[in-house]
Amino acid sequence: MLTIYLYSFISVIIVSLISLIGVFSISFKEETIKKYIGLFISLAVGGLLGDAFIHLIPEIFKDSLNHVLASLLLIGGILLFFVIEKFLHWHHHEDDLEEKHIHPVGKLLLLNDGFHNFTDGLIIGVSFLISIPIGIATTLAVVLHEIPQEIGDFAVLLHSGYNAKKALWLNFVSALMAIIGTILALIFGSIAESLIIWVLPIAAGGFIYISLTDLIPELQKNKEVKGSLLQFFTLFLGVLLMLVLLWLE
Repeated sequence: MLTIYLYSFISVIIVSLISLIGVFSISFKEETIKKYIGLFISLAVGGLLGDAFIHLIPEIFKDSLNHVLASLLLIGGILLFFVIEKFLHWHHHEDDLEEKHIHPVGKLLLLNDGFHNFTDGLIIGVSFLISIPIGIATTLAVVLHEIPQEIGDFAVLLHSGYNAKKALWLNFVSALMAIIGTILALIFGSIAESLIIWVLPIAAGGFIYISLTDLIPELQKNKEVKGSLLQFFTLFLGVLLMLVLLWLE
């Protein structure tokens, strides 16, 4: 059992450290980052939608015995983030004086990433409880999946108004939820496995909501033909990456 714990913790720590991939951008000038931020947001939209519709939703319906309940949980996840964003907007306008320049979408993304990372941690822990080879394979799948997503998430945080160091730190803190998920999986076993069915729809609903209501409207502000074509290409690339990862898994 000690070997399983060791493998699980090493794996989830590696997954969490991927959130620091944005550290490479700190060396770039702020003007350079702003110049290409729109393309990275497009990549984030493609990645988030691809993740939701290619990875998470099929997983939800595969594991669910009641498809109507699964559909309601997915809608509930979307509506939950609608309510949360309403609250964040109220807080943003009323008394958020210290960080009034931070757009609520950044906080919304961090919250949803926390759910998603927590689920990843649960899946990793449960996989190692089944067998070490399955756990390693699952970890590799999560690692491949996280790299493009973390790049997009980091870009969205920068777009929301966080500076590079703050965005990097907050992204890393959100990633640590994976460790909590793994700990719970190792402690509670089958109970933690059943929790995945409830958490996945929240993560999928959050990704759909953030992409369609917060990020795509930002992309619509670019009216230039060349810029719009580049956005569409990068968005499609994000979806394509998620499709390729599905084949690799």
